[in-house]
Amino acid sequence: MEFKLEVTLNVPPDQVYKAWLSSKGHSSMTGGKAEINDKPGSAFTAWDGYITGENMDLDKNKRILQTWRTNDFKKNQEDSLVDIELIPIANNSTKLVLVHSNLEDVDIKYRQGWKDHYFAPMKKYFSRF
Repeated sequence: MEFKLEVTLNVPPDQVYKAWLSSKGHSSMTGGKAEINDKPGSAFTAWDGYITGENMDLDKNKRILQTWRTNDFKKNQEDSLVDIELIPIANNSTKLVLVHSNLEDVDIKYRQGWKDHYFAPMKKYFSRF
């Protein structure tokens, strides 16, 4: 199963990319502690260790592809994939398009989780810029 979400942020793609892939930025924009960097192949954690994964493919300021799982995943469940596209739009803003795939049907709950625990705090965080 997969789903697609979009959000508009009032900063350019390079600021979103930089914040997503730095421990300080990711933690600040979501409110949960993160350990992450901008190196392909590196492991990361987010939301105080609830989320773990690996940076699979990074196209600077344009795309972030990560494996992704939470502590709620079944032990034998494969990692899911999060594919984030950062599209520059008018007024120096970014359209963030997120596709979350390789999920089980029960994982539909993450659709709302992205909205509540990522997009809402990110909009608030980036509104200060």
